[in-house]
Amino acid sequence: MERILNYKVSENDAGKTIEVFLKEKGCSHAVLVQLKKTQNGITRNDTWAYTNEKLCKDDEISIRLIEHENSINIEPVNIKLDIVYEDEDIIVINKPSGMPVHPSMGNHTNTLANALMYYYKNQNKDFVFRCVNRLDKDTTGLTMIAKNSLSAAVLSNAVAKKQLQRQYTAICCGKIDSPLTIDCPIARLNSSTIERCIDYENGERAVTHCFPLKYNPQMDLSLISLVLETGRTHQIRVHMKYIGHPLIGDFLYNPDYRYIQRQSLHSACLEFIHPVTQKKMTLHAPLPPDMKFIL
Repeated sequence: MERILNYKVSENDAGKTIEVFLKEKGCSHAVLVQLKKTQNGITRNDTWAYTNEKLCKDDEISIRLIEHENSINIEPVNIKLDIVYEDEDIIVINKPSGMPVHPSMGNHTNTLANALMYYYKNQNKDFVFRCVNRLDKDTTGLTMIAKNSLSAAVLSNAVAKKQLQRQYTAICCGKIDSPLTIDCPIARLNSSTIERCIDYENGERAVTHCFPLKYNPQMDLSLISLVLETGRTHQIRVHMKYIGHPLIGDFLYNPDYRYIQRQSLHSACLEFIHPVTQKKMTLHAPLPPDMKFIL
């Protein structure tokens, strides 16, 4: 893929070096190295430029992000995609249940990565798979992928600074009466390579904010909204079990399959600043069919 970005230097940016200017636009060290190795990767007023050059007001800086490679060992597979949003920098998919994000043992051709490799190969475009917010195999909803190294760097930094807001919808056992915050550290369970648990001695801090949406008294189930302040593995599932309201259908933490055959968890909303345009983005994915029974 190829992405060309143009910037006009303002009075406030005059006197900065090109390197400082581009770093403020989100270019990481790795992206700058990539641009330096690219023919006309960085130009100033249509002339090839060094990154230590100082800028003047009204200079025009252009960068060329060119990738003629693909993610290795990811086979293109024709799998239907539910695309919520796409532009030159990102693509956001409403992922179905049963679809892993990355290939792994036993899942080599049924992943989101396989589907996207095919999607871009069919357009004769090279593609490197860079997932921004990974979801568990059976969790549905919004998953964002960066389409170039710059957007990947900016969004990775946003995740690290907790600037990517993720809102989930889930169905749990029992009644949630009022909003609550769960602040309990999570660690790997000693006897398992997959399962996590609350561990106040060895765990990493994990914070989940929970909000009630609807209670079904006949089933004694609650539809809840959850916002993550941290992003630990299985965070929502472990936290909800710990407070006595496990998610239904969760094969690890509450294997109750009376109403649903997978953990009842859905990535419903993403709020973030676009990595290139700097516009605030809010994307939604509707409740999937297998969770609508609660309504």
